[in-house]
Amino acid sequence: MRSLVSLAVLAAALLSPAASATADPLVHTYSIVARDPKTGDFGVAVQSHWFSVGPTVPWAEAGVGAVATQSFVRVDYGPKGLALMRGGKSAEQALQELLAADPQKDVRQVAMVDAQGRVATWTGPRCIAAAGHQQGAGYSVQANLMDKPTVWPAMARAYEGAQGDLAERLLAALEAAEAEGGDIRGRQSAAILVVRAQSTGEPWRDRLVDLRVDDHPQPLAELRRLLTLDRAYDEMNLGDDAFAAGKVEEALGHYTRGTKLAPDIAELPFWQAVTLFAAGREEQALPIFREVFAREERWARVVPRLPAAGLLPDDPKKIEKILSVAPKK
Repeated sequence: MRSLVSLAVLAAALLSPAASATADPLVHTYSIVARDPKTGDFGVAVQSHWFSVGPTVPWAEAGVGAVATQSFVRVDYGPKGLALMRGGKSAEQALQELLAADPQKDVRQVAMVDAQGRVATWTGPRCIAAAGHQQGAGYSVQANLMDKPTVWPAMARAYEGAQGDLAERLLAALEAAEAEGGDIRGRQSAAILVVRAQSTGEPWRDRLVDLRVDDHPQPLAELRRLLTLDRAYDEMNLGDDAFAAGKVEEALGHYTRGTKLAPDIAELPFWQAVTLFAAGREEQALPIFREVFAREERWARVVPRLPAAGLLPDDPKKIEKILSVAPKK
């Protein structure tokens, strides 16, 4: 409680009397905004010692760009920055226009990347030290209230040297920040947001990754766990789509990859077994069913419900064959 009171007093001192100190969340943090040079996808990732950083700092829109707004946060920089870039402004033009209208800009920290991969960053002179930023090709890393000023350079090195897709490289930058000392106060929440390079016209399809850890003693470790689960369930969804289209081999490949990513979740191999059985590969399916039922008996009770949904043969003998491998009570 004492630290929160201290921050509230500091906010009141930094902001003008006309401004409301409580209107701007005190999200001191480190973050990265980036445009993937290969895919054109946009992403933002952030970690903070503040509750639920996800709804406040990261903003991104397919075909437009990405924004991180932090320090003494003015959330407006997110949606308004995207609107300006959507209207044709560069990242730098959008940022300068918003800064010009902000009487408390000296306590803000904001980064933007636009559809062409141009970046713009502002670290106000009254952000709490250690505070700063570093730009690279299509990305910017920024931090304030850090343990030491080597945090954001470490993020830049990690991002540039990381392998994998955009989400993986963004997370690598966050992990490098934490390894370098991170937020001087510690850690509490984290988030990662990745959207497509081009809009589909359906925003719910444009979000490739949208994960938040609101309160956790190790938010980055939890965020990595969630990212792995996200990938596993993506594979399962792709498997469902392929199976519905009659592409059994493709579906099985997706299900197998999903199961390997999240071996502790019984549901994933269950649907793999269902697909195998429905495709006539009963002898391959039965050992998987047996293992799933041994782990969680409830899945045996799901089986009789599936023929009506068209997911298993409407044949009582076939269903009994599956259920025969369940543990006997």
